[in-house]
Amino acid sequence: MSQNIVYSLTALVALLPASIYPYHRIAGQGVDGRSAYFWGALALGFAGPAAWALTQVAGRWHTGLSTALWITIAACMLLFMAMSALTRSAWRLSPLLLPYLLTVGAFATLAQQAPAPVLRGGAPGIWIDLHIAVSVITYALLTMAAVASLAAFLQERALKSKRPTPLTRFLPPVAESERMQLHLLAASETVLGAGLATGMAVLYYETGALLRADHKTLLSVASFVVIGGLLLAHARTGVRGRLAARLVLIAYLLLTLAYPGVKFVTDVLLG
Repeated sequence: MSQNIVYSLTALVALLPASIYPYHRIAGQGVDGRSAYFWGALALGFAGPAAWALTQVAGRWHTGLSTALWITIAACMLLFMAMSALTRSAWRLSPLLLPYLLTVGAFATLAQQAPAPVLRGGAPGIWIDLHIAVSVITYALLTMAAVASLAAFLQERALKSKRPTPLTRFLPPVAESERMQLHLLAASETVLGAGLATGMAVLYYETGALLRADHKTLLSVASFVVIGGLLLAHARTGVRGRLAARLVLIAYLLLTLAYPGVKFVTDVLLG
């Protein structure tokens, strides 16, 4: 077993306590609410992926799929910790978010041996670093928006069927989920717009062109259009519920295909 696999497995194990905690709460076990165990588990779940991701990019930025996924997991954990500290209900998204991040971490571990090319380009380093940071923040924001949308969808379906489950009783109320979804979408649209702009700047320095009709660009623009359309529709008609949740999940799928999806094809399938 290679050293990188061992480190990746260690980061994966660090996510386990946080992933298990909400289901202990759903089952009626453990202490209530945002306990010291909750914060400790979140801190561990952030520290493991963050330390491994920083180790991989130390010195020069590597663009491999596994590295990108671990950086994404660390960013999502950090954002979730901030939201849980600042809002009353965000921590209740943990049964949906944390097992999902654990699954992403398992996939990152499986992809550890895939090629991880070093980033090269003629653009100034500050533009490249800014574009990467904006891309990671965008994906973390939209991940949280998608989780909040899924929570609202599950809550609404349970209310209409009059069959609440232990999971839906734990999740935030529909109004809270939709409020978080809207704020996260607005932030995602703003940061994604900045990401497209910095991407254009990097491309201009490298090729002299502002746009390139590749899969990543087209999918990112499509995601920007879907999110913008949803925000506009909400402002004008108050669209919400299942339709809004489906549109958010479509935008998240598009950005997933643009970000880790393209890396999976190039590094794993074609690598």
